[in-house]
Amino acid sequence: MFDKLTERLQGVMESLRGRGRLTDDNIADALRQVRMALLEADVALPVVKSFVDAIRTKVVGQEIDKSLTPGQTLIRIIHDELIALMGAGVRPLNLRAQPPVVILLAGLQGAGKTTSAAKLAKWLKENERKKVLLASTDVYRPAAILQLERLAAQLHIAFFPSDPKKSAVVLTREALSEARASLFDVLIIDTAGRLHVDEEMMTEIREISAASAPTETLFVVDSMAGQDAVNAARAFGDALSLTGVVLTKTDGDARGGAALSVRQITGQPIMFMGTGEKTDALEAFQADRVASRILGMGDVLSLVENVTRGVDREQAEKLARKLKKGKDFDLEDLHDQLQQVEKMGGLSALMEKLPAQLAGKAAAAPQANEKEIRRQVAMIRSMTPGERRYPKTIDASRKRRIAAGSGVQVSEVNRLLKSHLQMQKMMKTMTKGGGLARMMRTFGGGRFPMG
Repeated sequence: MFDKLTERLQGVMESLRGRGRLTDDNIADALRQVRMALLEADVALPVVKSFVDAIRTKVVGQEIDKSLTPGQTLIRIIHDELIALMGAGVRPLNLRAQPPVVILLAGLQGAGKTTSAAKLAKWLKENERKKVLLASTDVYRPAAILQLERLAAQLHIAFFPSDPKKSAVVLTREALSEARASLFDVLIIDTAGRLHVDEEMMTEIREISAASAPTETLFVVDSMAGQDAVNAARAFGDALSLTGVVLTKTDGDARGGAALSVRQITGQPIMFMGTGEKTDALEAFQADRVASRILGMGDVLSLVENVTRGVDREQAEKLARKLKKGKDFDLEDLHDQLQQVEKMGGLSALMEKLPAQLAGKAAAAPQANEKEIRRQVAMIRSMTPGERRYPKTIDASRKRRIAAGSGVQVSEVNRLLKSHLQMQKMMKTMTKGGGLARMMRTFGGGRFPMG
């Protein structure tokens, strides 16, 4: 997310490199570049204007810190303004209301409401320890009801069986009655996607809201929608008493303009970001971290949280004990590590949180390729348990069998075995020096029986 905006803003910093101080001329030029960068990122024009004006007010006549370069000074001001723009009013969900707390999701067709409903239910179950009931009122698209039911079953979350023959308002009332009778903490209502110009459908969403009296009404918006998102935000804001925004598909948007526009247009805070297709790819929105990502500073705190949450500590301890005993890091171990990376959303999700320069270097590495990881996993799964434990037994005929079984060339099997051998040597070196124990303590958050 924000790739193009990050690139352009870094260009602004570069244009000020070598300048001794900020002058009226280079301030005007830099702000012109910032304005163009925001417009290209599909940020709404009124938002661009107020944002650039705020930066200009802070830059002009400011006493420059002598320890900072002009570029650093401007970026610090932009960083502060981005936090002010996106972070105003950011707060946790209101879960202190009389149960069941009703959370109503509304938005355009294709915005990702159904998957967001499931992700939010999982987030509430795991982070807030809430008993959640999911309900769908999308009577126009039975597949949406089925999709939510399957996601609920997958996540072991209760689902209210919606009858598409009934009206959306009737289903809302029935789901609310069930949530009260069965003592659920939270009821999440997924609604049909609707065009903001369809008055009949907008009337229906108002009736659903009236029938459920939601504590939270969240506007779900596709971050790739651009100016459509802005127009929709304005219309839904007029029709409903919105309390927050869920920004979806942020992993696929190189522009990111919706994130900077929607909060100001709706007047409501961004509360969550959908960062991928998996059901755990939902983050509570934190403006300071997102501002750092936009400016290419990365989001190391979120990266460490992801790794800490994603690492299987029992598996990590088992590997640590094995290596301490002098046993080799085999292909079964490599397979487990690759699966851990996939559990954390893949390398692209992790690299997005690295500072721009480090992410660039990581992306250039052969290992930093999502398809390569999937191919490596497939190759290892095409091996026998004995071959995984003792890679030296893999001769030419076995390599041909493994290549055929995983749909790759023999040269790729050779490359995997060579990479594994290098990793095996690195693990031995780290084990002897105590480096592996330190690394695992950092990410696992615990102590391992190594040195």
